Amino acid sequence: MINRDTKKQSREISIYLKNNTDESDYPIKLISMKHIIFLFSILWMFTFGQSSPLMAQSKTEEIVMMPRDKEIVETILKQLKTDQKLETGSLVIKVGQFFLGTPYVASTLEISKTEKMVINLRELDCTTFAENCLALARTIKKENPTFNDFVSELRFIRYRDGKLNGYPSRLHYFSDWIYNNDQKKLVKSLSKDIANIGIDNRVNFMSTHPESYPLLKNNPDFVKEIAIQENAISNRKYWYIPKERLIEFEQQLHDGDILGITTTIQGMDISHVVIAIRKDGRIHLLHASLNFKKVLVSTETLEQYLNAHKSTTGIMVARPL
Repeated sequence: MINRDTKKQSREISIYLKNNTDESDYPIKLISMKHIIFLFSILWMFTFGQSSPLMAQSKTEEIVMMPRDKEIVETILKQLKTDQKLETGSLVIKVGQFFLGTPYVASTLEISKTEKMVINLRELDCTTFAENCLALARTIKKENPTFNDFVSELRFIRYRDGKLNGYPSRLHYFSDWIYNNDQKKLVKSLSKDIANIGIDNRVNFMSTHPESYPLLKNNPDFVKEIAIQENAISNRKYWYIPKERLIEFEQQLHDGDILGITTTIQGMDISHVVIAIRKDGRIHLLHASLNFKKVLVSTETLEQYLNAHKSTTGIMVARPL
């Protein structure tokens, strides 16, 4: 979708017009000179460096998406319209269940040399799954929700203080995601209220492994900016629920709570993101699973999942508001 040559771009514009034009409105034999000029101007715009056919461009950003993504959003908004009075957490569960079976695909946001507002509901990783579920749940609660409302909610959730301003503005560390979205009053960080057990949350993985992140590898200035953010994150106080004590506090978890699974991996805070869902009185995981390569509800409980992975230490809890 980026840096296409002119010939390929022209062919894709033709496909785009074919797929997005009602043939009854534009029959070839009745096409007027006005239509020819209009279509030629569109072709000229795309050929000489404007946005790609799959990018909706505003004055401040490019939204990268496929037509199917908008269809998915509008289908969910329509199907769950009558549920808008439910609590946000309950809506997060309903939205999450809509995505059951959706393929797990990593790095769906890393598709460009610059940061774009990526909308992809066809492929999800653990973080984008949770973000999209929260954004859709919040959108459903609006009086007359639209696709643009969803885009605004997702942007506000994904970026520091809701502002897309380059790669470092994305909330890369999930403990920072919880902190900033608590500040924005989109979620309530509840780990302290539930367990009041502190955790040493020192992060530096991104700045010490820039080769693992294309936009860091190619932009040394971003590494410096990320390092400053890591220092700020590391100097905050954080709380968690240790996995050894989960059983004490499990009943205080609600359906729809967004959980960051803490880890012993050096320089990282959270190794996986899941949504809490209760089955037979126990908390299970509604998540985009790397192991199973799709969105599913785990057969194992949260406690069993944590105990089965040596590098996990517990959970941080964010409750949708």
